[in-house]
Amino acid sequence: MKAGRLAIAVCLVLFALTATAQTPPDATLAENPVFQKNCAKCHGKTAEGRHFAGPSLVSEKTLMSADDLRDIITNGKHHMPKFAGKLTPDEINTLVQQITASKK
Repeated sequence: MKAGRLAIAVCLVLFALTATAQTPPDATLAENPVFQKNCAKCHGKTAEGRHFAGPSLVSEKTLMSADDLRDIITNGKHHMPKFAGKLTPDEINTLVQQITASKK
């Protein structure tokens, strides 16, 4: 009986974690906790970029394909660290969708 209760408790905890960890793709970068935790330090809280840090992610000057964005986030480039082991593929895909949707 204890094993059954434990299994139910574990399932509920896992469900709660995945439900709160997911950010809808239609949310903005400023609303995405993954962006705020991992990207805002260099790219700014609104992805406008920071002087002598990461470039703007929403400017037309930084236009690139979704595949290029996904590759840079996953594998890093120049001063940008790789996030392959830190973010899930779904989190990376959500970031790519939000960056692509927020181009000015």
